[in-house]
Amino acid sequence: MTLDVDIKHRQGSFTLHAQFHSEGRLTALFGRSGAGKTTLVNAIGGLVRPSEGRISVNGRVLFDAGQGIDVPIHRRRIGYVFQEGRLFPHLTARQNLLFGRWFTPRKDRRADFDRMVALLGIEHLLSRRPPTLSGGEKQRVAIGRALLADPLLLLMDEPLASLDEERKAEIYPYIERLRDDGRVPIVLVSHSVPEIARLATSVVVLSEGRVAASGQAAEILRRSDLFPHHDIAEAGALLETRVLRHEDAFALTLLETRAGPLTVPRLALPAGCPLRVRIRARDVILSLEQPHAMSALNVLPCRITALTASGGPGVDVSLDCGGQGLMARVTRKSVEDLGLAPGVVVYAIVKSVALDRDVVTQAPRGEDGP
Repeated sequence: MTLDVDIKHRQGSFTLHAQFHSEGRLTALFGRSGAGKTTLVNAIGGLVRPSEGRISVNGRVLFDAGQGIDVPIHRRRIGYVFQEGRLFPHLTARQNLLFGRWFTPRKDRRADFDRMVALLGIEHLLSRRPPTLSGGEKQRVAIGRALLADPLLLLMDEPLASLDEERKAEIYPYIERLRDDGRVPIVLVSHSVPEIARLATSVVVLSEGRVAASGQAAEILRRSDLFPHHDIAEAGALLETRVLRHEDAFALTLLETRAGPLTVPRLALPAGCPLRVRIRARDVILSLEQPHAMSALNVLPCRITALTASGGPGVDVSLDCGGQGLMARVTRKSVEDLGLAPGVVVYAIVKSVALDRDVVTQAPRGEDGP
């Protein structure tokens, strides 16, 4: 999927100027409230007409102010999932699912109803009406309704924002499955770093109506300068790994990385399964010598590639661990006391308990691990 956006839009005192190119299967639009995420996704979907610019999906031009092109909403072939399911309360889940097909010409109807229902795990919900469904169940039906309209692109505007953590955990695997098996590229609006780390293949960061950065998720998540102050602690690295083996006696799983082995709490996944692991910079301790006789199980040899002041007493240390990037956040005093500088070899110590369910996820299809 290729998504090309270069638009300007003025709305009162707010101006959105967004320019980026994405080839990700799930592109996340990230930024604090008021950054312009919803305005941007509405412009892609046709709900907002930009003042100027151009939008194209897979080479198909949806909007071009200069050429007078503005494809109507119903002809853009774009599915939209809002923060709330917005299901018809008087219709069953099955009837809500089929509703989306009414707007798709018969010759373009390719989505298989039974396959979509199975993909989203909603077989047992088909005869029920929305008031009897949980928040997570409603969102899964809403996603199915959008996909059964055979869209060329699926827009999701903070679809999990109104759900509690338990319901979010319930729906994450289905979005991952759509990303890998759904055959429809996704643009997801989110202000949650853990959510983006789990789901995104590409990230576009918005700040005050401008694109601050865009690129692969692993690249963007390492840059603490892109996060709002209260989210700086979530900055870190995504490592490509693979399940090596399980140590059932200790309820642990050993992961293989190019940097060395990582030990995490037991995962219900087979050996050889590719994973990506998010390690937050705050969860990494640096040592000049290989540590001995300590409780931490994860020690990775690395070389410092860069140091970046993160404001206040902190410094972000970029590391190359066997060809995979890692980050550590240390104090300026530690930098001086240890003599940390580019080229210095250090050992990155990561507590296994820091690698919980939120930061260990199955890798998107195509990312094959080390």
